[in-house]
Amino acid sequence: MSESPSKRHWRTSVFLWIGLPFIAAIGLAKAAPDLVPAWKAQSGSGVIGTFTAVRESCSHGSCDYYGDWKAADGSSVRTNVHLYDSPDSMAIGGTAEARDVGALGGVFATAGGSAYLLVTAFAVGGVAAAIAWPVFLWRTWRSSRGHGTPSLGSAEVTA
Repeated sequence: MSESPSKRHWRTSVFLWIGLPFIAAIGLAKAAPDLVPAWKAQSGSGVIGTFTAVRESCSHGSCDYYGDWKAADGSSVRTNVHLYDSPDSMAIGGTAEARDVGALGGVFATAGGSAYLLVTAFAVGGVAAAIAWPVFLWRTWRSSRGHGTPSLGSAEVTA
């Protein structure tokens, strides 16, 4: 069963007018600032320390842990940070070795994981949406002013 053209047009319009700016805002505001720190953590940079889980936030079968991180040499402490790539065995009160690389929201477990790939995907998606949305607006404005590119079926044939 196929959808009517007007229903497809409505869904496309909602995505282009609301979805693209939303994706751009989330990708640029949330993921882009952590892009370099995530890759630094993946490459082994940063200050090693211990993360202690204070609270958890669970949904869809997985949990995120928030707590305190203290550098191994005692030089710095961060409170209320997220542990990226937390081990499966993590629980409230549990600890994990983690590295601080300057990410705004948290520290990265030294055991590694895929957080750097997720951050990269969201950042790239945000940049792509931020580029696509103005292009969409420009094309919409241009076609509404009568400057649109004629379709193949509308060209007149003269001999």
